[in-house]
Amino acid sequence: MKHLIIGAVVAATVFTGATAQEITLGRFFGACEDAGTDTKASSGEACIIQSIINAADAEIEGVSITTLPTDWGNYYDQIKASYAGGTPPDVHVMHRHRIPEFAGLGALADISDDLEAAGIDRSDWSENALAAVSYEDGIYGVPMDFHANLWHVNMDLMEAAGLVENGKPILPSSPEELLKHAQMVKAATGQNYLAADFAQFPLGVRLVLALIWQQGSNISDGVTASLNTDEAKAAVAAMTQLFDAGLADPQLNYADSQQAFLNGEAAILVNGTWVVDFYSAEAAKEEVGLDNYYVADFPTLFDTGATWADSHMWAIPASLQADEEKYQAALKVLAFINDHNIDWARTGHMAVRTSVLESDEYAALPHRSEYTGTAGIARDTPPSKRYGAIQDVLNRELQAIWLTGKKADVALADAEAEIQDLLDR
Repeated sequence: MKHLIIGAVVAATVFTGATAQEITLGRFFGACEDAGTDTKASSGEACIIQSIINAADAEIEGVSITTLPTDWGNYYDQIKASYAGGTPPDVHVMHRHRIPEFAGLGALADISDDLEAAGIDRSDWSENALAAVSYEDGIYGVPMDFHANLWHVNMDLMEAAGLVENGKPILPSSPEELLKHAQMVKAATGQNYLAADFAQFPLGVRLVLALIWQQGSNISDGVTASLNTDEAKAAVAAMTQLFDAGLADPQLNYADSQQAFLNGEAAILVNGTWVVDFYSAEAAKEEVGLDNYYVADFPTLFDTGATWADSHMWAIPASLQADEEKYQAALKVLAFINDHNIDWARTGHMAVRTSVLESDEYAALPHRSEYTGTAGIARDTPPSKRYGAIQDVLNRELQAIWLTGKKADVALADAEAEIQDLLDR
């Protein structure tokens, strides 16, 4: 996922006798100390994004970029603190779901009128990408990707269980079939069927949300919480049946679930688009247990296809607009990142520019053809200024179900009450 960030501090450079505009850049995505400036040679999220930033620092005349070290787990706490202290990064990454919170407070610059002059063609963004950075009547950032949960597949374990046909994995189409497939994998290989981060970050939340959406339900309509429902209970039961049968481990955190998959100890790992490039590279290594790697759209276990999805974007603080030279330098950084959308897409994330999406280079990226249906089933909860707090409530209550034995109906009722309180504030 996105863990510790390395700071790439670059000294100010002199161009034609003038000191470069120093731009601070806040990001997560992980640590990479030796990314270099070749945006085609780097691998994995951390090094790919840092190579793009390093290239921007080297190639944008009159601009010097300092990458600020930030941990993914408390990134938004730190960003909020920096805004409160009047020292936000000049450019920083955000998720789509955070725009109502930050733009609603007036913290982000509306860059609508400045895109064209900066060399950013908004007409090249996909419809979803434009929507991702829009709030009310403004555009509050430059989109970088569209990312979603996928099913990462160990084809050797699936083959051993008889769950491969015509070179593709056979995925379940109901909760009952999910249990049956898990039993087949355990019987044939002794390994668990499914791994995911159920004990740390909200990966388990996203999994359960997908199953709620697949039943035509949601946790709220943006005003009224509705989590203590038959649909939510069915979604939770689809997961807990695997835990109860010893076919999945609810105590795995992010790092452990990923390692179990790479070790060949799980047939399926539920994780995002951001690891496709990394897992491809790992599967090619002799010493890694995962050898035959496949990527699949999230399967439909209920009525309608759905999977959790979000977008990354780059924003500029509204306060920076008071310094015209620095603001223009920040826009140049956003334009450079936008120009390198194909390079960022190498991670496994879906591109946001139509010209990139329709290119041969994009189509040739590893595993890309295996999850082409994901964009069409992407979902998320209704926009809310309390999105982060709502996710925290869901994560805590779902973990209480599978880690402490709390009754599902009690946990869901408690979560509904807390979320309603958040929505009412």
